[in-house]
Amino acid sequence: MASRTFGRVTVTTPALDEPGLYLSVVDSLDSPRGVVQDFTYGDVDLRSLSLTGIQLITGRVSDVRAKQVEFDTLNLHGVEITSSDLGSVRWSRSKLTRVHFRDCKLMGTALDDVVLDDVLFEKCRFDYGSFEKVRATGSVVFVGCVFTEAAFTDCDLSDAVFSDCGLRLTDFGGGRYRDTDLRGNDLSQIRGVANLVKVRIDPSQQTDLAQALVDELSISIGDA
Repeated sequence: MASRTFGRVTVTTPALDEPGLYLSVVDSLDSPRGVVQDFTYGDVDLRSLSLTGIQLITGRVSDVRAKQVEFDTLNLHGVEITSSDLGSVRWSRSKLTRVHFRDCKLMGTALDDVVLDDVLFEKCRFDYGSFEKVRATGSVVFVGCVFTEAAFTDCDLSDAVFSDCGLRLTDFGGGRYRDTDLRGNDLSQIRGVANLVKVRIDPSQQTDLAQALVDELSISIGDA
C-alpha cells in the first residue's frame, strides 16, 4: 500500500503499479452502469466534461484539458489525476478516497459538499476557487499548491496539512480548523485570521498572523 508522510499526517495514495493490476484504456469516463473501474484515460481536449452519478475506481486520468467541468455525485476511489486543466470545475455532493492530484489546474473551481478521505493535492492551482462545506474525514494534504484569492466557507479541515503553499488573499471563513497544519507557509496575506482557532504554526509565523490581522482590520499604526 503506497503512502506519503507530511509532518504528523500520512496519506494513503493510489497503488496503481501493483503486480497483477492491469488498467484498460477507456475513451470516456461515463458509463451506463455508473462505474468505471481499472482504467486509464487521458490526452484529450474537451469543450466540456460533465459527469453525474458515476464512480471511478482504481485508475489514472492524465493530460485532460476541459474548458467547463461539472461533476455531481462523482465518487473517486484509488484514482490518480495528473497534468490536467479542469477549467471552472463545479464539483458537488461527492466523496474522494485515496485520490492523488498532481500538477493540475483547477482555477476558479467550486467544491460544494465534498468529502475528502486520504487525498493528496500536489503542485495544483486553485486560484479564485471556492470551497464550501468541504470535509476532511481522513488525511488531507495540500503541498506546493496555490490558492490566490480562494475562499473556504463552512469547511471542516481539521488535521489537514498545507505545506509550501501560496496563500495570498486566501480567505479562511467560518468552519473547523482544529490542528490544521499551516507550518511552512507565508501567512502574512491571508484573511479570516480570527477563524483559525487551534491551528498549528511555527513560532516565526506569529508575525505573519499579526500582519494579516492588522491588514484585515485596516488598523493604522503610527504617531500621526
